Amino acid sequence: MKKTGISISHATVWISSIVLGLLSSVPQIAQHDFNVAEAIVNAALTASFAVLMWYFNIYMIARRKDKARKQSISYSELLSSLLFGLIVMFGLAYIQQLILSHINFGPVMLMVEVRGILINLVFFMFLHLLQQNYENQQVNMELERIKSDNLSAQYELLKQQINPHFLFNSLNTLKAMVESGDEEAVDFILKLSNFYRFTLESRKLDLIHVSEEMEILNAYLFLQKARFDGGFTFNSSLSDETMRTLVPPFTLQLLVENCIKHNVVSLERPLHIRIYEEGDKIVVENQVQQKVGEEHSLGVGLENIDLRYHHLLNKHIDIINDKKIFQVKLPLIQ
Repeated sequence: MKKTGISISHATVWISSIVLGLLSSVPQIAQHDFNVAEAIVNAALTASFAVLMWYFNIYMIARRKDKARKQSISYSELLSSLLFGLIVMFGLAYIQQLILSHINFGPVMLMVEVRGILINLVFFMFLHLLQQNYENQQVNMELERIKSDNLSAQYELLKQQINPHFLFNSLNTLKAMVESGDEEAVDFILKLSNFYRFTLESRKLDLIHVSEEMEILNAYLFLQKARFDGGFTFNSSLSDETMRTLVPPFTLQLLVENCIKHNVVSLERPLHIRIYEEGDKIVVENQVQQKVGEEHSLGVGLENIDLRYHHLLNKHIDIINDKKIFQVKLPLIQ
């Protein structure tokens, strides 16, 4: 019976049915004119009815196993179960009349039908609640899986910030600075150290202040300016109020990294990157000067940022690209 999504053993079905049969004979035992034969027949027929209705209701649940689940009672199934129960109980009452012909069929028929309806309703509601509980557990498991996938996506996003390619370029730049006796080599090492420290400190947080995110971004920009030597400019005009708002860690840094990664950065064609506020959004903007022969970006970084904002605020980021200016607008988080 596990294929229905719930687990009801055959022993449970039979033992509970026998117990119901015995309980149905208790009123007869209390009577002065107690008849053993009548009690046995009554108990046997009630137990038989209970067994049949157990399996019929389980069958009804199994039929909708592959259909869309509903969190409310199916009235069509309830009516089908009650109708089937009435027919079965009528047949069993008729058998009882054949065995015990001295009993008045009318009153007995009414009594057993009422008893059958009550037993059937109990079985139906019990199985429905059991199935609903099972389905709720499945939904909770699915939600946990989605939550786990979301955390994995955030972890993958953070891993992108410390990828070997970035470290390789940084160390090559540091090597060139040391060989040329550049006085900023020590500052470069400190900024590189700070960047990785920010990475380790922020990876467990859902949100940090924009001011903290700007520290991460400034450390990253120092490393890139040492590498590209004036190939791009950066300007931020965020107000103190906006600096006190929140942002998912490495959001601004990743957006600026995308600007540098996907566009030409050179002294002849310097890339201009701006961060400013517009209404209730933070805007990261750059002019489009796409690298020649670059493959179309999959947008994995932007998708991860959008998923995080949707998870935190139930909002999406705005991406605007008119082939001249590329903008990403982030909702403010108070």
